[in-house]
Amino acid sequence: MLIRLQLQNLGPSDAIDLNFGERLNLITGDNGLGKSFLLDAAWWSMTRKWPAEINPRLTSGKKALPRHSGDASIGFSFTSKTKKESYTSVYHRRDQAWTGRSGRPANPGMVLYAMADGSFSVWDPARNYWRTQSDVDVQERIPAYVFSPNEVWDGLPGESGNWLCNGLIRDWAAWQGTRGQAFTDLCKVFEVLSPSEDEKLVPGELTRIRLDDARDMPTLRMPYGDEVPVVHASSGMRRIIALAYLLVWCWDEHQKAARLLDEPTTNQVVLLVDEVESHLHPKWQRRIVPALLKVMEALVAGAQVQLLGVTHSPLVMASVEPSFNAETDAWFDMDIEGPPGQLAVAVSRRDFVRRGDASQWLMSPAFDMTSTRSLEAERLLEEAGRLLSQDPVDATKAKNLHARLQAVLGDVDPFWIRWRHIGEKQGWLS
Repeated sequence: MLIRLQLQNLGPSDAIDLNFGERLNLITGDNGLGKSFLLDAAWWSMTRKWPAEINPRLTSGKKALPRHSGDASIGFSFTSKTKKESYTSVYHRRDQAWTGRSGRPANPGMVLYAMADGSFSVWDPARNYWRTQSDVDVQERIPAYVFSPNEVWDGLPGESGNWLCNGLIRDWAAWQGTRGQAFTDLCKVFEVLSPSEDEKLVPGELTRIRLDDARDMPTLRMPYGDEVPVVHASSGMRRIIALAYLLVWCWDEHQKAARLLDEPTTNQVVLLVDEVESHLHPKWQRRIVPALLKVMEALVAGAQVQLLGVTHSPLVMASVEPSFNAETDAWFDMDIEGPPGQLAVAVSRRDFVRRGDASQWLMSPAFDMTSTRSLEAERLLEEAGRLLSQDPVDATKAKNLHARLQAVLGDVDPFWIRWRHIGEKQGWLS
């Protein structure tokens, strides 16, 4: 599990120092402040490779560079199998590389990084971790499995014409055809990650979608009775089934590799998820984080899961209120702070206050909204507030404003109570 991340002269700020919760960590903040970069840095800390270094077809996950002249460093610590590990790496400009302590990364357990564009990165402690013994020539293994969005579905090719992963379509079809443990696990994960009790993610029958595509295509059984090929499913469903598939694929391959190595399987899993609510309906947003925290229980007995999730959703924040524990969980918020001319990005670990509903979260420091209404309504209410502060209120202006308010405010908006009370009392509203 990732314990601490310290960045100097890197990313959105001159200095960032984060102490993570061992279970849930949520990151909020406006666009462009570096939330995704923090996940990139977290991934690098546990695997020692930037995603796009491994798969140059990615458009994100590029190698981080110093933001200014001078030294740049990444410090981090995490729990390995037996102890706490700490490292510091510095950027060597002449080599254009991050350097640090020699030797392989310590073992942080399984790490899965779901990027916002549909790319995924996977680090398996059995398949991607090794040590070179002085008397044994150990062939270097692939440093991680990094998928572009298309490769999640169609397969991840190796450098020598082999296949590192068959991809969602072929693996799902093969698992379903044999009805083995992998397919059972896939169905379990689908059930945990489903949007609601009434809308379960359930595999349908395999089908063919084109004369020129020889693949058996998995389908999803829709609540209205039809079976839809997964490639035609909605963006939200595709996002979730891709995540579900990779979790099952990771665990299935990890078990096989552990048997070959005659080693125990890991029970530690770190999930990095950028924009956890991406493409999801609001009712799904309310369930996704609690589901991610317990999804590995469907695969691994006694699983220890740490989740680092970036979100723009007030529903996601509200959804964790019943289970948020300050001893194991943390909320980090990114803002622009400082006097004019000296503005800088700051990352703060904020106290998690239960606010009751999504609208209150919208107006919290997580999202910095002053109103949950439309911009037009907000501006007219500001105008109305200034008008009502006059004594008496200008009747002509009030009647004109009343007509405009009716066009943007709902009939049951609580503002009407005050407006009508003053208007009827002063006689300009009957």
